[in-house]
Amino acid sequence: MDATSTLDRPASRAATATVDGVPLAAADEALTAQQLRGRASVELLRQAAIRAGLLLADDPAPTRGVVSEAAAIAIEKLLDQELVRPEADEATCQRYHAANPKRFAVGERVRARHVLFAVTPGVDVDALRKRSEDCLLDLRARRHGEADRFVEAAARLSNCPSGQDGGALGWLTAADCAPEFASEVFGHPEVGVLPRLVRSRFGFHVVEVLERDAGTVPPYESVRSAVRQALERHAYATALRQYVEVLAGQAHLEGVDLDAAGSPLVQ
Repeated sequence: MDATSTLDRPASRAATATVDGVPLAAADEALTAQQLRGRASVELLRQAAIRAGLLLADDPAPTRGVVSEAAAIAIEKLLDQELVRPEADEATCQRYHAANPKRFAVGERVRARHVLFAVTPGVDVDALRKRSEDCLLDLRARRHGEADRFVEAAARLSNCPSGQDGGALGWLTAADCAPEFASEVFGHPEVGVLPRLVRSRFGFHVVEVLERDAGTVPPYESVRSAVRQALERHAYATALRQYVEVLAGQAHLEGVDLDAAGSPLVQ
């Protein structure tokens, strides 16, 4: 069983990935496929800004994914010119709120615990991932009535101080967590050991949600602005993805596949 998303796996040919001959990664970089797609998307936009006359042709290629200040400004101008920023009407906002009440819940929280396999300088990430996957599989296979193996695993394996307390994190809100951690923990309804590893800036987490408190959903009138902003962000992200896909179709890409990109500028 592959317990982690393919988005987390290092891209095997990152050092040879290019957009119209411009390399996307340094030889010593290990990037995930998602990170590589993000860099390719930015490079496509940078080159489009040059063609549009918004950026000098001698603008330096990005260094480790970081574009020049001039390129960043030019890309923003390019997107302002090329992308329509639609405004959501009232009826659409009301329908969205009614269909997605959980998105606007206030006070949602979970009681959770974890085993952290920390990514530190010099660590063998593949070996670390394998260890964390083995731990996940073992804890997912726990039978009802068995001794609490999670406590033992946290004490023995976790690189978090919480390991000495069985991995307990207490009650958490999304604001208490790193965004990528919150996305996984709050993005699914499960109670129990989550079915895949949670990857965060700290490493790989095996997470068990012990309880969920759904919070309350405010009336539409009190969150009207947030609903409108959410819809407009979604529409803009869709337009951006489609624009990057058009640029990709006009360019020569090596070692990177943008077809699987969910959000083109996630890095």
